[in-house]
Amino acid sequence: MTADDSLREMFAMIELEMRRLRHDRTEIYTRAIQPILWLAVFGSVMSEVRGIPTGGIPYIDYITPGVLLQSTIFVSVFYGLTIVWERETGILKRLLVAPASRSATVIGRSIASGVRAVVQALIIFPVAILLGVKFVPNPVYIVAAFIVLFLVSGGFAAISIFVASLMKTRERFMGLGQALIMPLFFASNALYPIELMPPALQYVALVNPLTYAVDAVRGLLISGDLSNLAVDVAAILVFDVVIFAVASVSFKKIIE
Repeated sequence: MTADDSLREMFAMIELEMRRLRHDRTEIYTRAIQPILWLAVFGSVMSEVRGIPTGGIPYIDYITPGVLLQSTIFVSVFYGLTIVWERETGILKRLLVAPASRSATVIGRSIASGVRAVVQALIIFPVAILLGVKFVPNPVYIVAAFIVLFLVSGGFAAISIFVASLMKTRERFMGLGQALIMPLFFASNALYPIELMPPALQYVALVNPLTYAVDAVRGLLISGDLSNLAVDVAAILVFDVVIFAVASVSFKKIIE
């Protein structure tokens, strides 16, 4: 197995995902409804409540990075449904005939999911502007924020692939996927500062990769404070490396 074979496999997964997006955009649009409602309804209502310390940032602006990330990881976590379906229909075994390592397949599919997640975020971003969210007017910061979205989405897609190796049916997978997203979302700094959480939940937030992703995106898009950016990105990269390794090891169970 050469590096060229692995790279070709990764790019093939990305190309396949882009073709799916071009031929069927319905899923992207329908999944954008929930995060838009979070901003338009929840964000607007809670903006009238003054009890949540946001460092002087309007509340709808404060939660926008978390809503963007919730939307992208939702896409990534349910990416494993494709794996389960391909295993049920026998397509996956045909795909694995290609001369590429399991690691390349996992990383390639995770990157492909990250591309889909970024497209999802690109739909929500202009809607947030229309709702009055004020982003940092720096294109470099905006591009960097989308790179962070891409990185963390790839990691959650790898979690999805790992879960798909354990679940034999799509129904079980969907139940576990839903049970994974919301606890991580609420046990992060997406909707409120960590300091407001009970002590036990604060410890959970500190090992939650979504916490670091939200902090990085919020600094890049909203506050302009990049003092924690290096730590946040390092935490996301460690998360990606660990989960890519775990998913690659478990991937063989998918085809058993």
